[in-house]
Amino acid sequence: MSSSDDDDLRPATRLVQGGRRPEWTGDPRLGGSIVNPPVWRASTILYDTVADLKARGHATHDKLYYGRRGTPTVWALADALTALEPGAEGTLLYPSGVAANSAGLLALLSPGDHLLMVDSAYEPTRAFCNGMLARMGVRTSFYDPLVGAGIAELIEPETRLIFLESPGSLTFEVQDIPAITAIARERGVLTMLDNTWATPLLFPALAHGVDVTMMSLTKYAGGHSDAMMGSLTATKAVWPRLRQAAYQLGQAVSPDDCALMLRGLRTLDVRMARHGENGLAVANWLAGRAAVGRVLHPALPGDRGHALWTRDFKGTSGLFGFTLKGADDAARTRFVDALAHFGIGFSWGGYESLVVPADPAAIRTATRWTDPDPLVRLSIGLEDPADLIADLERGLAAL
Repeated sequence: MSSSDDDDLRPATRLVQGGRRPEWTGDPRLGGSIVNPPVWRASTILYDTVADLKARGHATHDKLYYGRRGTPTVWALADALTALEPGAEGTLLYPSGVAANSAGLLALLSPGDHLLMVDSAYEPTRAFCNGMLARMGVRTSFYDPLVGAGIAELIEPETRLIFLESPGSLTFEVQDIPAITAIARERGVLTMLDNTWATPLLFPALAHGVDVTMMSLTKYAGGHSDAMMGSLTATKAVWPRLRQAAYQLGQAVSPDDCALMLRGLRTLDVRMARHGENGLAVANWLAGRAAVGRVLHPALPGDRGHALWTRDFKGTSGLFGFTLKGADDAARTRFVDALAHFGIGFSWGGYESLVVPADPAAIRTATRWTDPDPLVRLSIGLEDPADLIADLERGLAAL
């Protein structure tokens, strides 16, 4: 298939065909090929001669060189992820989403640089900014996720990167990404987005002007809560810096985990549709309950991010939050503990539904979380939404 044919493929087809190059799924000497790339486990790579070793060079990314540089199983996953982002040059894989964020920040920032970090960012990302980045002389300013074009007033001469997360994974603010990326490019500032909530299926980040997009593959891409991994997908201009940093940091992922991620990726399109449908059914039901203060879900018409979500996103995932009207922490605990079909646990995006109490006020600095009602975050899985709603009704009764 030609590259022009690849460019015309729709996302669902790219998910099925991505990373299945003939050289990774078969051998002409065997007279055929298989559907899935085999799991290539390797640390040492053997060469036929010294001349062959020397000819391989050190800059390889899709040729066997040393196990840390990857095998066809690793490259197949990276190739499939790159195909999901029109305009991407390549994808790098990391042991977790936090590792991907940290490696991207290290690759793109130097001592003396200034970073603009969204105030709704995932807490470990904030911790990395306030910890390691601060120790290496990078200054971070946190900004209001709703700043939009006002980001122009926050850019300083030393600003090198704007980090976005939209929607925020605790409070679900939708950022005006096209406005922010347009201003960033005018000012020569790079942008990086945590796109785990939407995935490229619902929000193709590079097409909206983002330079580097991150996904915690642990969530929706893997989809089965049994493997951890993160990815960075980048434009041609930024890609070499990310690759060099990944090599220097010694970042590597397990080919077995890559095989699990590839398996999950093939069904991402149909799973995201079900997560979105189930999530909206539950969110709409909660919005009508007297015990609920407000539902934080950008796909709901009353949500403050709904207009931007409607403009920029192709659908919704199953992660959202809601508050318990007039309740306290003890009442929230009774609600969570009463649920039978929601596991209590971190992460999200697996086939199972999850619930956690959330307290964003403690980690905000640029903005204030002033809602007096306790917040609950739900990750809606693939169960029948009627059963989930009945379970939530029991939980509300426990208040």
